[in-house]
Amino acid sequence: MRPATSEYAAVDLRGYRKVQQLAYACAESVAARLRPGVTEREAARMQREWLRERGVRDWFHLPFAWFGDRTAFAGFAVPLRSFPTDRKLEPGMPFILDLAPVHGGRTAAAGYSGCLGPHPVHARLTADLRAHRELILARVRERRPLREISADVDRLMRTQGYADRHRAHPFGVSAHKVGRAPHRRWTPTVRGCGTGALKGLARDALRGHRHRDGWPSRWSPLPFSDHPPRTGLWAVEPHLGFRGTGAKFEELLVVTDSRDAQESAFWLDEDLPHVRRWQEEAQAV
Repeated sequence: MRPATSEYAAVDLRGYRKVQQLAYACAESVAARLRPGVTEREAARMQREWLRERGVRDWFHLPFAWFGDRTAFAGFAVPLRSFPTDRKLEPGMPFILDLAPVHGGRTAAAGYSGCLGPHPVHARLTADLRAHRELILARVRERRPLREISADVDRLMRTQGYADRHRAHPFGVSAHKVGRAPHRRWTPTVRGCGTGALKGLARDALRGHRHRDGWPSRWSPLPFSDHPPRTGLWAVEPHLGFRGTGAKFEELLVVTDSRDAQESAFWLDEDLPHVRRWQEEAQAV
């Protein structure tokens, strides 16, 4: 087990890893059951039901599903456009499953990109995401300001020939901080987000304004992210787009207060679907 951060004990990191594994197991299970004609709303419901059967009652945000050009956030002029629709999955169509359950008082997030059949552009996008995972980790270990890291990620996307679709997220966010949440048997949601998560975001917003040091729970190209990463857990989600096709991953990055570069930041789990896919591709080559 890697060293704990100043905020999380080692047992907490194991707990977060367990929740993240649960989220990705859900995404893989639902992805395997997707067929032509399934709608985004049905895919989102399948994720909710799978997780509820395994004890999840709280959410950072409810599961999303995006099909076709919506994987590139086409037409997402306002946040409400991101909610699942009646768009039907078709053969050869890319999809993204996005979920953020809270279980055992811990929050995790997963972003799973797949395709219902061969799709060369989608395959290239998912392969090229690997460079972003490596770049982000390297820049965080260098303690670069989050705003600068966001600019570096955008620059890499442009070099690869892609559009930075995380710019379509609210505030252009490409990562957000996660933490403990009170254990609840059930929690209401507002606009798809758990009320507990919304309260935490509000506290972070007020804290950042009061101390004039940016918004500590958000990672974006805006001025409030002009500071190095704080210790803790960050849900990082680079999102590439190319001509109506999008792909992303989302996983937890641990930032510690260690002076050792290798231990100052690390991905919580190296056994995730996109990481295994890259390893298999490398072995094949």
